[in-house]
Amino acid sequence: MDTPDLDGFFDYVNTISPISDKAFMALKPNLKFVELKKGEFFVKAGEIASTIGFLTNGLVRAFFLNQEGREYSKQFFMAPSIIGAYTSLLNKQPARIAQQALTDCEIVVLDYKKLEQAYENFHDLERLGRRVAESYFMEKEQKELEMALLDADKRYLILRERFPKIENLVPQYHIASYLGISPTQLSRIRRKLMHS
Repeated sequence: MDTPDLDGFFDYVNTISPISDKAFMALKPNLKFVELKKGEFFVKAGEIASTIGFLTNGLVRAFFLNQEGREYSKQFFMAPSIIGAYTSLLNKQPARIAQQALTDCEIVVLDYKKLEQAYENFHDLERLGRRVAESYFMEKEQKELEMALLDADKRYLILRERFPKIENLVPQYHIASYLGISPTQLSRIRRKLMHS
């Protein structure tokens, strides 16, 4: 695929917050298409992020390492989805959370500075940016509540509902890390649910 799925991009952002044809045409020259192979990074920890992406195909995980070098999967992004190191984009500091392709991915990418410049002329784009930020905030709060209030069985069922195909695409240790449990605990939960 040589050209971005711009119709898909336009349709998707309109589900978040409608933007005018004029705003879309202003963005269009700044959109570029990137293919990531499985295992490649959209954002590496320690880099200052400069782009935001629209994942048109594939699956990406956001993760970080603790001081002992143990990985924690923070979030999964399944197409269609907005990806990018949002905190790094806002504070211009190195990203602490990496984003890595778990499958081959296709992404429409936009330089974040260009988007910020477009905010000045198009209030519908600024509203879109606010809605994306609100969505990130609500997802983060929801995950925190699930981790604090629900047992691992319930968190696993929610994951399967939210990402129905994920178990065919992602190694079990990534799923266990996302749920805050060990791979052994995950195997136990899966066995128990299969026999219930």
